Amino acid sequence: MQTIKAFLIVFLFILNNGHNLDAQGTAKKSPDTEKAKDASKIQWFRDAKFGLFIHWGLYSKLGGEWNGKRYYGSGEWIMNQAKISAKEYARIANDFNPVDFNAEKWALLAKDAGVKYMVITAKHHEGFSMFDSKVSRFNIVDATPYKKDPMKELSSACRRAGVKFGFYYSQFLDWHEPDGGGNDWDFDEKNKDYQQYYQQKSIPQLKELLTNYGPLGIIWFDMPGGLSKERTALMIDTLKALQPGALFSSRVGNGLGDYIDFGDSETPPTPINDVWEAIYTHNDTWGYIKHDMNFKSSKEIIQILANVVSKGGNLMLNIGPDGNGDIPYYSIKFLKETGNWLKENGESIYGTTYGFIPAQPWGVTSSKPGKLFLHVFEEPLNYRVLVPGFKEKVTKIYKLSNKMPVTWYKKGSDLFVNISPGTHSPDQVFVVEYEGKKPAYDSSAATMVTTQFKENYIDAISAKVSGNAAINSLTFSHYFGDWKHAVCITDQRNPEDGVLFNIRVEDKGDYKIILEYACSGASANQEGSIEMNGQYFLFRTLHSGEFNAGEPLMFMQHSIAVVGIKKPGYYSMLIKPLKPGNELFKLKRVILQPI
Repeated sequence: MQTIKAFLIVFLFILNNGHNLDAQGTAKKSPDTEKAKDASKIQWFRDAKFGLFIHWGLYSKLGGEWNGKRYYGSGEWIMNQAKISAKEYARIANDFNPVDFNAEKWALLAKDAGVKYMVITAKHHEGFSMFDSKVSRFNIVDATPYKKDPMKELSSACRRAGVKFGFYYSQFLDWHEPDGGGNDWDFDEKNKDYQQYYQQKSIPQLKELLTNYGPLGIIWFDMPGGLSKERTALMIDTLKALQPGALFSSRVGNGLGDYIDFGDSETPPTPINDVWEAIYTHNDTWGYIKHDMNFKSSKEIIQILANVVSKGGNLMLNIGPDGNGDIPYYSIKFLKETGNWLKENGESIYGTTYGFIPAQPWGVTSSKPGKLFLHVFEEPLNYRVLVPGFKEKVTKIYKLSNKMPVTWYKKGSDLFVNISPGTHSPDQVFVVEYEGKKPAYDSSAATMVTTQFKENYIDAISAKVSGNAAINSLTFSHYFGDWKHAVCITDQRNPEDGVLFNIRVEDKGDYKIILEYACSGASANQEGSIEMNGQYFLFRTLHSGEFNAGEPLMFMQHSIAVVGIKKPGYYSMLIKPLKPGNELFKLKRVILQPI
């Protein structure tokens, strides 16, 4: 239990570092992450948008099983989950022989998928080096029958394929070493000398990686610890002297990275005006688990990528090859399908930044100078895409995949784009070319509600809160380490703790009001009220489950009332507790469902 608690504490620190939300949903960042970036060094990363993460190690041979027991989630943590001793775990290397590994095939898969950079685990928390290290014999050349350095082959193959190459390195957690962080089932934490571990293994191995594998794009650190800010800065300066052009991820610690990495499987709810990256697993694990077949389809990958890009970031999608060196079938299939989509629509991804139109019922936007890209995930029933608040002069609009023009018209500051039924595309992209500078992102824009979609989502991030009500990103998990995130309104305990949503209703009619929330036993059976359009609705909260960061957070959709809208226009919705009490609920969104 103590190890699980420590796991949660360390992970939650990383997951929440630098992205708490203020009352308007803006990500708070420390002054260190606000420092000016070397534009020439980091521009390739800004433009790349799509990266491939690869978790591969001894854990890949186990495939999520140990001593007849199956484990779920975070396959690379099996040594920790099963409490395998360092001595026993080291024996796995005796039979680790990934003879199916083919560097050319891996690099070409990345290229075919439209990936611009690759990061692979050189050493994960298990302490095993997937490269030829002279610092520790616990490596793939000295400790296994394979006797070759796959990282040497892969770095060269990626360069030939035009894919930037980088290494993941767990600089603090090392369960193999007596002085490494994290292993408290073999070694007494009180007796550990972290500085000795850094000086004898961690930093020397990082020097090997930065010296022996050609020009690197990224060193992707993970799990900081054991170093002060001053010692971290000294380590960075020492390593940067070897490759000044390499970027260091923010998980190097103490706010000293070159760019921001959000928590596992997390995307900020609104655009971030900085250089940042989101990391997602292709299924439910980072390292290979043979019984994990919950792969994201190409549609899901494409929509996650477009959503991340619409917030100004990069997506690095992880895959986990098995112990033989084979990449799972569905990872290959769905990555190639994603690459096919990018061949036609890549202009809306690569080299873009966030769109200036907030997310709409139909999808999201990205932009380049003079161009706004409309990523249409869901077609309106009337096949007319409404782009609100578009004041600029439009010169032309066309579908990106075939460059065919489409008809459109403007009504005030509203732009209406007529589209034809799609060919089951996960993301139809339309290009709006316009004159003038890119407008500012309007974070206060009203959320659009229309009868052209089965449901209209009014997310917590768009609320204005008063009193003690707050907007927070809640982190929880399904399987071990399978982190999830939900932006919710919390801390509504008194009638003064109000939540106000500004809504623009495009079509008159009747709409069902549905609240999607999580509610603990202590918060259940309390009364709340909703005021909208001069009408006053009451409800009582229902128990959905408890909130524990290490378990699923269960949301329910609670149908409250029907509200009648007699004419299109702007409306407000106020939600608050009826009486003082416990927290009312954790409100994820309001759903307005046309009847």
